[in-house]
Amino acid sequence: MRLSHRAVPVSLFVILSVILSFAQAPKKEVKIAFSIENVKGERWQTDLDQFQQRAHELGGAVVTRSADGDDDIQFHQIQELLDSGIDVLVFLPHDTNKAGRIVEVAHAKHVPVISYDRLASAPVDLYVGFDLFAVGVQQAQNLVDHAPKGDYLLLGGSPLDGNSKVVRAGQMKVLQPYIDRGDIHVLADLWVPEWSATEAYVLVTKELQKLHAAPTAIVASNDSVAGGAIQALEDKGWSGKALVSGQDADLAAIERIFSGTQLMTVYKPVGAEARAAAEAAVKLARHENVENVVDVPNGAITTKATLLTPIAVNAENAKQTVFKDGFQKLEVVKQGLPKEKQALLEKP
Repeated sequence: MRLSHRAVPVSLFVILSVILSFAQAPKKEVKIAFSIENVKGERWQTDLDQFQQRAHELGGAVVTRSADGDDDIQFHQIQELLDSGIDVLVFLPHDTNKAGRIVEVAHAKHVPVISYDRLASAPVDLYVGFDLFAVGVQQAQNLVDHAPKGDYLLLGGSPLDGNSKVVRAGQMKVLQPYIDRGDIHVLADLWVPEWSATEAYVLVTKELQKLHAAPTAIVASNDSVAGGAIQALEDKGWSGKALVSGQDADLAAIERIFSGTQLMTVYKPVGAEARAAAEAAVKLARHENVENVVDVPNGAITTKATLLTPIAVNAENAKQTVFKDGFQKLEVVKQGLPKEKQALLEKP
């Protein structure tokens, strides 16, 4: 039987109509779970807000949980989220070494997993965070640029957080040659539980009691532990006499930079990180490829990662970075400074 000449265009019309109807149909809303080990801390609410906003723009509905720093609570919360029928899990682990069970239960339900800001020691589908090795490099480099010789105190983050070791590796990349030459002497190598300012204060206070003068520098791995260390220095009457690094560009840290008690901090534009994670989450939920990923070491395995670039911040470039981006407000910082220091913020 021969087909009529009209049959072909009619068939093509039908096929094209079907294709166009699928192309124009709105994509199904995806359900995203965002689990943060502890929402306390200056930055985490910003992460949540930016994540939710970007996910919503892309057609995602976000369910959030905070575990108050408890690994078991986080695990059970995520189990409940998985049972509710989520399409993708984004989580900030508390103890990165205990995160494997979370990844295991998610994968058992065929739910892709994104490790956010901290790289879980497990085969996650993607890690979204900042280049933390670069953070450590920036911290140490700023210190040695100002003091290439002297007594240094190393103040790392939580021993339960794998990020602490990555930051320390970056610090040592810079410091080790100075240590090997004998230019820098390490007074102590400390790790601060839970990145706690109180714990940092206690640890540094004990070390300062052994000294007759302020250390040359304190390599503090974030602004919280920097704050504890600086309080310990103030108690000894050594405020401003030791160079102190930091990370996170917290309000208190920016104030300390302009008051002269902290040398620098590392600014991580967390809004960009949260938005990148939301975009990746939607793509994974829809079985689409995430672009611009790199391989990062993760114990015995490698993990696909989206890495963002951190920015070293001091008194000279704060206006072009944290203030320009609106991450901190110049007038708010100014109010927290004594009048004699406020003039620094009035310079162009």
